[in-house]
Amino acid sequence: MNTILQLNPFQDFHFSFTTALAGVPIIFILVHVFPYLADPFKQRAIPGPLLAKFSDAWLGWVSSQGHRSEVVHKMHLKYGTFVRIAPNHVSVADPDALQVVYAHGNGSLKANFYDAFVSIQRGLFNTRNRNEHARKRKIVSHIFSQKNVLEFEPNVRLYVGQLISQWDRLYDSAAKGASGTEGEGGWFGKDGRLWLDSLPWYNYLAFDIIGDLAFGSPFGMILNAKDSAPVAVSQKDAMKSYGSESTYEVIEIPAVQILNDRGEFSASMGVLPPHWRPLVRLLPWYRKGGKAVKNLAGLAVAAVAKRLTTPTDRVDLLSKLQEGRDDEGKLMGREELTAEALTQLIAGSDTTSNSSCAITYYLAQNPDAQEKLQKELDEALGDDDHPVSTFEQVKRLPYLEAVINEALRVHSTSSIGLPRIVPEGGLIVQGQHFPQGAVLSVPSYTIHRDTTVWGADPDQFRPERWFECDHAAIQKTFNPFSFGPRACVGRNLASMELLIIISSILRRYHFVLADPEKPFDTREGFLRKPQECRVGIKRRQT
Repeated sequence: MNTILQLNPFQDFHFSFTTALAGVPIIFILVHVFPYLADPFKQRAIPGPLLAKFSDAWLGWVSSQGHRSEVVHKMHLKYGTFVRIAPNHVSVADPDALQVVYAHGNGSLKANFYDAFVSIQRGLFNTRNRNEHARKRKIVSHIFSQKNVLEFEPNVRLYVGQLISQWDRLYDSAAKGASGTEGEGGWFGKDGRLWLDSLPWYNYLAFDIIGDLAFGSPFGMILNAKDSAPVAVSQKDAMKSYGSESTYEVIEIPAVQILNDRGEFSASMGVLPPHWRPLVRLLPWYRKGGKAVKNLAGLAVAAVAKRLTTPTDRVDLLSKLQEGRDDEGKLMGREELTAEALTQLIAGSDTTSNSSCAITYYLAQNPDAQEKLQKELDEALGDDDHPVSTFEQVKRLPYLEAVINEALRVHSTSSIGLPRIVPEGGLIVQGQHFPQGAVLSVPSYTIHRDTTVWGADPDQFRPERWFECDHAAIQKTFNPFSFGPRACVGRNLASMELLIIISSILRRYHFVLADPEKPFDTREGFLRKPQECRVGIKRRQT
């Protein structure tokens, strides 16, 4: 008699599923525990959060929550100078480390963090290849020489003037209404002040300035009092239109919000291992960020296409980028040109608006500092009744410079430690040797609060410390534009903008906070951004 063996497919499935589950701990050990035990980058003895020693998930989660710099700072307060924030990433809270990790000629490279910021093609900011970076920097850096930057001053002053005109108009309009009632653009109180959120206005100002300089025309945000810019639906069609009358479809997007979303997405994606990123992109929050990356690239494509279709002899960033040649005499291709223009848009808008907003907040919070600054401005500008300062008038005002630097220190728009890969031969930081391939970073937020440099009250906004603290220590520690060969090429332009913006606005208006007890709320992607700055403004009599 033959025996018939009947197989149960559900049994087979149960066996396979159980076997797979049993393999999960083995996979976890191989992927996370074994590298920790092998310790290829000699980091096991470095303290830090337990999960961070085994997985990039800790830093990924912290970055996605929007307060990475504050969290890492707390870790340094707890553990000391060295903190392990990922299986192969050590944060070093030591000003001297800037000279080691980011120094010229040390051979260190940008980590794969920067890959998450690539959209059209690699630009100066996210290029990791040393030779390619040197080529791009040679083309771009001369554009931001002090001589060239001064050619952009009329453009900057034009839009600062537009902002002041808008605030004057809102102030006059509100003043005509009954006190304690809401008027156009703000609330006019019984104390004779117009109350508004200054952050959107600083965003409009920064976008219009950089839109004019990078693309040849402003986005019109100040005059329209609206966050809106055209984006190409199809980047391919817009690229085809360069230099021709070809048409392509555009839609209006809230550019400031898109830029915020893109920054948060790329900064949180960048700290995750490359092999995780395709899967993580499927999560809802990351899908939104991916769309923001595409829209922001489409904005640059549309703006450059528009400019190249209607040639002009005006002098701006785009015209100088078009003229730039590498060592072989070659001009940039259209995609590279657009990618670099997008880099300038991102770098030149967020930083300026965030810093202007932070400076306004801290001056409103500290009336004595505001009064000292306004006295210096009144004395320097005298009877000049033009509402917008010139760079020549304000470039050497010591208290104005101290106010701006102190806000850049306390707020630290660029706060996170920018990761670098240790080169062949390794690096020694504070006596600790790190082998080739280790990833190191120096967090600006934390070194800007080093009590040995800044005194016992580093969290306080106090411009006077710039006249009291050791100048050499300050020069070594203050890091608003990064350090070394990968430092911000637009530093001269940013400095000129802030000097003109802050001197003009503070000479014309007096500021108070709407809610003095409310903390200055920020959220961090790649940059640390204010969420709002509600102030009451009153026109001054000078």
